[in-house]
Amino acid sequence: MAPLPGAELVQKPLQLYRYLLRCCRQLPTKGMQEHYKHAIRQSFQVHSDEDNPERIQQIIKRAIEDADWIMNKYKKQN
Repeated sequence: MAPLPGAELVQKPLQLYRYLLRCCRQLPTKGMQEHYKHAIRQSFQVHSDEDNPERIQQIIKRAIEDADWIMNKYKKQN
């Protein structure tokens, strides 16, 4: 289960970036939102030179799984 509808459509890094930022808007506090936005930006900078399409797809898949885990974690707390 994806955190937001449309996760299955994410195929490119820019789509992933936008998708993850939309996920951040669903988090309960402004502090959490800013924390995860910062983490997303850092991850994109770290992987910006990746040019292997297979590796990019692995990164996208893992990022969506991580976002799902985070969203479920905070849903259970509230």
